[in-house]
Order: sequence, then C-alpha cells, then structure tokens
Amino acid sequence: MRTDLAACNLITKNAKKQMNYLFTSESVSEGHPDKVSDQISDAILDNMLAQDPQAHVACETLCTTGQVVIAGEVSCNGWVDIQRVVRKTIAEIGYTKAEYKFEAESCGILTALHAQSADINMGVSREKAEEQGAGDQGMMFGYATDETDNYMPLTLDLAHTLVYTLARIRKEGKQMTYLRPDSKSQVTIEYTEDGKPVRIDTIVLSTQHDPCVEANGECIEVTPELIKKDIINILLPRVATRDSRYGHLLHEFLADKNAKLLVNPTGNFVIGGPHGDTGLTGRKIIVDTYGGRGAHGGGAFSGKDPSKVDRSAAYAARWIAKHLVAAGVAHEVLVQVSYAIGVAEPVSIYVNTYGTAHVALSDAEIAEKVKQLFDLRPAAIIRDLKLTQPMYEETAKYGHVGRTNEVVTKTFLDADGHEYTREVELFTWEKLDRIDQVKTAFGI
Repeated sequence: MRTDLAACNLITKNAKKQMNYLFTSESVSEGHPDKVSDQISDAILDNMLAQDPQAHVACETLCTTGQVVIAGEVSCNGWVDIQRVVRKTIAEIGYTKAEYKFEAESCGILTALHAQSADINMGVSREKAEEQGAGDQGMMFGYATDETDNYMPLTLDLAHTLVYTLARIRKEGKQMTYLRPDSKSQVTIEYTEDGKPVRIDTIVLSTQHDPCVEANGECIEVTPELIKKDIINILLPRVATRDSRYGHLLHEFLADKNAKLLVNPTGNFVIGGPHGDTGLTGRKIIVDTYGGRGAHGGGAFSGKDPSKVDRSAAYAARWIAKHLVAAGVAHEVLVQVSYAIGVAEPVSIYVNTYGTAHVALSDAEIAEKVKQLFDLRPAAIIRDLKLTQPMYEETAKYGHVGRTNEVVTKTFLDADGHEYTREVELFTWEKLDRIDQVKTAFGI
C-alpha cells in the first residue's frame, strides 16, 4: 500500500515538473523586397499627407528586377512627383549599383493610381468630424509585455536589432564592406514555463553580400564562414548593448556549445533584393507587429492613410496594451478592437491578460474600463495620436511598434518641385501619456 502511494506521489511530482519551451520570431532588413515596397508606399503616402492632411490613400507597390509598379486609390488636394519619391526612397535604402539589377536611377516606374471609390468615401466622410466612419470592417490587435524595456517580445526585439544594426554597419562603410541591402534574421529563445527568457537557443542570419571583398590588392571570396566570423566579432557585440536586462544572453549565447548560429545556411547570397524575389506591399505583417506573439487581424499597414482602421486602430490597440502593462495592470496584455465599415463606434473591444493581471478584475471588466479611458472612434484615434502627420515611412522598416517616440525634421517637395521641411512626431502610439489616468482608474 505504502509502495503504491509512494509511486503515485513520484508520478505526480514528475507530471508537475516544469518544461521549458522555445519560441521564434523573425525580422527582415529595409532592403528586403517586401520592405522596399512598404517604404515606397509609405513615402508616397507621406508626401501626399504633407500637402493634404486629409488625403485618402491606398497605395500598393510591386518591385522586381529593374521595375517598380505603383497602383491604388487616392484622393489628394496636391500633386506629388511619384518618380522622384520612388527613386529617392530606393537610393536611401541602398540600391544604388547596377550589379544589383535593381537600382534607384535606372529602374522603370509604372504608376496606376486612380480616384478613391465614391462608395467607400460616402461611408467614411461625415459632416461632423467626430462621427467619421471606419474605412473598412475588420479586427485589429495590440499587444504588450514587460519582457523588454520597450514592452515588446524579446525574440522580435532581438531579430529587429540584428538586421537594423547590420544595416547601420553597411551604411557606415567601414566594416563588413561586402554587405548588400537585403537581409533576414530569426531568433529562437528558450523560456521557462512561466514565460521567463533564460537563453538564446538559435540565431539565423542571412545577408546579401558581394561575391568578393578586396584586401591587400586581392579579391577574397565572401563565404558564410567569413560572414559568421564578422557577425561574432562585430555585429553581436554591438547588439548586446541594446537591452540592459538581456544583453548578457548574447554573451552567454556565444559561449554556449549547444547554441546554434546559422549564417547564410544555403551558401552564397549574392542575388537578392527585388532581383532575387518580387516585393509586395503588406506581405510582412507579423514582422511589422509582434513576431507571432499575441495575434494579428490580417490587415496590412503600409500605404494606407489613417482613415483605414487596419492601420490606425492597430496603433491605438498597441497604445492601450502598452499603457495597461506599463501601469502595472498585467505582465502581458492583448487588446482586440473591431469595426464595421462606415460606423464610428467599435463593434467590440476585448482584453486578454493571459492570467497575468495584478488587479482584482476579470479581463471583461478590464475591457469595460478601457472603453471609458480611450475613445476608439476613428476620428478620435486620429486626433489623439496625431495620425494626419506625414509620419509613416519610418514605420515601414524594423517594425511599426516598439519604436521610439521622437520629433524629427523631414523634407518634402511641394507641387512646384521645391523642397520644404516639417517637424513630425513619430510613433505617437508608443507614448505613455495617459499612464496617470490608467493607474487611477485601476487603483494602482
């Protein structure tokens, strides 16, 4: 009897033993063909908003070998030199050499923009601005976690930082001089059962490169082994300074015999960018948001003016989720908001704290307080987050969320082709400007 009881206790103890798990996120650089398309679409949007803050824009871009195609629907009281905007954007990314088979000054540009549907405009526009209807139906999500200083999942934060830092090294032109614009990263992290990151298991990094690099008068072949050595000695030490709480994980990763660093796993990556793969606007929506954590409603962001709730409501949902986590309501929060086309008030607002709430309220009760604290009608979101600014090209690379709220000076062209500057506040949805109200509402 005692033996059976002891065996039963042992089985129960083993059954309760915690098991760590792995989670992965990916990112892509600004030179990735899909991101090239996103940046072109948002650059066109910005130049239209700079002239007409009420412009309605839905701009799609396709880019391939030596060719860019712009299509979509617009309503704008101004004129934009599409050719000049597109070429400027491509040059800033780094496609400035003929051998890339996609180059800023020589690529063909086909424009097929036409007027916005009167039926859609009728559903959006109202005599009273605050009654503006949603530009489409759909559900949008926002997510936040206290896992990192910027309230983003660590896997995605590291994946973004890898390709962002690699691009900075490329543009500096002093180290890893063989780098070309296209690159991708993927980070796998081991978590405890209660969601604490404990080690980096795998980093995958693929970067486009020149076939050879000149050294001492010789042309040395660029191999995955050469790139891997530079990543270990140049890239990863820079990235390790990014997050004071988790920089040690990168140092431990380099010393971990069981960790995996996979660099250009297929071998050469000389052919890349739009010449290697056709790029399309809106094809990197998980990279743009939370790296697979939380949820995604399916709507892309780039090329859309803020009357499209695919974009504006997704930003608002992140704004709310970040406030809830930063205020101490929960460790982790997912917010969903949904709309019907032409209707101002949201159809539903949903909150999920994944059982991590610090307040004695159900998730449904938290959602009710969110309704009282945040006005989620499209016009109110646009007003509160200042979304009629030409602020979008910066969002089209390295993620739309988890970024730094700052004021920058941007340059645009007027209808006569003259340059002018504007101060623009970026990433307004990352501000914690209502933290006191949220804490008061939840008694924190």
